[in-house]
Amino acid sequence: MSGRGPQPRFLTGKTRLAGVIGWPVAHSRSPRLHGYWLAERGIDGAYLPLPVPPDSIAAVLRALPLAGFRGVNVTLPHKAAALAAADRATPEARRIGAANTLVFDEAGRIEARNTDGYGFLENLREGAPGWRAAAGPAVVIGAGGAARALLVALLDAGAPEIRLVNRTAARAAALAAEIGGAIRPWAWAKRTEALAEAALLVNATTQGMGGEPALDLPLDRLPATAVVNDIVYTPLETPLLAAARRRGNRAVDGLGMLLHQARPGFAAWFGVEPEVTPALRAFLLEPPKAP
Repeated sequence: MSGRGPQPRFLTGKTRLAGVIGWPVAHSRSPRLHGYWLAERGIDGAYLPLPVPPDSIAAVLRALPLAGFRGVNVTLPHKAAALAAADRATPEARRIGAANTLVFDEAGRIEARNTDGYGFLENLREGAPGWRAAAGPAVVIGAGGAARALLVALLDAGAPEIRLVNRTAARAAALAAEIGGAIRPWAWAKRTEALAEAALLVNATTQGMGGEPALDLPLDRLPATAVVNDIVYTPLETPLLAAARRRGNRAVDGLGMLLHQARPGFAAWFGVEPEVTPALRAFLLEPPKAP
């Protein structure tokens, strides 16, 4: 396999179609990711970027099955609207209040799913072998859209306590009350205290992303046995992960969450269970090359 990844096959009249809907969508790595799997498995399929303005999302979703699409991924700002437009939804998608994966059946009915929590957990299990949600308290930084899927996934996986830390205390309290369970909102001023006895620390904000300031969170109170995860993957090694590694914590980057959350959709649309491999990670991290 070359550094450019597997080479695509020619498409036919039986090509299976899927894609990603967003506004904008040109930045999405999903076409590159799914294109790799399609070529690797020799599947007669295509995965397309679909820029859709917010006022057209419902009409476009109804039209896509008529055009032969098996389903789509959904990115910002359409995740809530996609859930609302679906004919049915998985319990996870309803609890999270957003869909990132849509599957169309032969009658054109839309099923909404949310695989972000699945991708998050699979990434942790791969990056920190032996990690268990039940091992102890988890600390989640951020109460935005990304945090919702993580909170639901951790609860379902058996986390005994989740400490939700956010700069806006009211937002953390509202999210904790909405999802329920063992989620405890923590004030930003006491964020270092929240780390005591934690088994997992997750940054679910954009702090540390390229162009953004680093997350302001000293790790002095964090046990050395805790796993530290950052859902940011540009850069792959964020300041938080670098600080965690320096003090001996196991650190898990955010790229694996992107890769693993894509697997269920690919399997539903193309009938093959794809794999996340070191070669795939390397391919996704390469700058795209000109044809």
